[in-house]
Amino acid sequence: MKHMPYPRVHGLAALAAALLLTGCATTNPQDPLEGYNRTVFRFNDAVDRTVLKPTATAYKNVTPSFVQTGVGNFFGNLSDAWSAVNNLLQGKGQAGMGDVTRVAVNSTFGIFGLLDIASEAGIPKHNEDFGQTLGTWGVPSGPFLMLPILGPSTVRDTAALPADIGGDIWKYKEPANWRNIGAGVRVVDKRAQLLDASGLLEDAALDRYEFIRDGYMQRRQSQVYDGNVPRQADEADAPADAATSNAEPAADPAGKASADKPAGSQTVTQPVSSEKP
Repeated sequence: MKHMPYPRVHGLAALAAALLLTGCATTNPQDPLEGYNRTVFRFNDAVDRTVLKPTATAYKNVTPSFVQTGVGNFFGNLSDAWSAVNNLLQGKGQAGMGDVTRVAVNSTFGIFGLLDIASEAGIPKHNEDFGQTLGTWGVPSGPFLMLPILGPSTVRDTAALPADIGGDIWKYKEPANWRNIGAGVRVVDKRAQLLDASGLLEDAALDRYEFIRDGYMQRRQSQVYDGNVPRQADEADAPADAATSNAEPAADPAGKASADKPAGSQTVTQPVSSEKP
């Protein structure tokens, strides 16, 4: 099988900057590219409905639950290594060393991460990426940006994607055919975890695009500040409709804990309009 490279995202930051110069006007200052973003959202939704969701449904119905758990644990263990790096870059030494310990324990006693022994031992899981690290360093999120296939993002998170992909240990797995098969299983497993939640979203949300956008922006802000968002930052980054009214901020559309991100990392979004592989 020929090597199928990971998504080429190195030019996405430049694309985002160019789009910002040509985007359509919108009433939401955090979404100046709403017209473009909605077009990409519809494309992602079509891909999800025709390909990803049916495949994930079959996977969930056929694959034994213990196998699904093992798959999630295995890739979650790999992501802990990158979380450790980002926690250390953010100056959170204790959390970073905790992630290192998780990887060591789960990779040995947990049979290469198939068993999450570290969580059972009380070692907390942290889910950090380079976008959060840039946010901790003071880099603003910039406008919301919907990426083809990859889903919800911001200009800052898009610029961080090359580092996140480079920090994914599975990217270096050899031979290439095993790497490609694993990458596919990883995406399908992640989508299967979201089947119930995305069904609720489809039934409840009047405008799924707005619900996903606002939920993503709030979740990312919460992740950067570890749930303790300063009031100034909260006011600066709040969606326009929430800022002009005194309504409570929209709840994170996730509703269940993430396997890859804290505080609602499994946002209820269409996965093709969501998490990075």
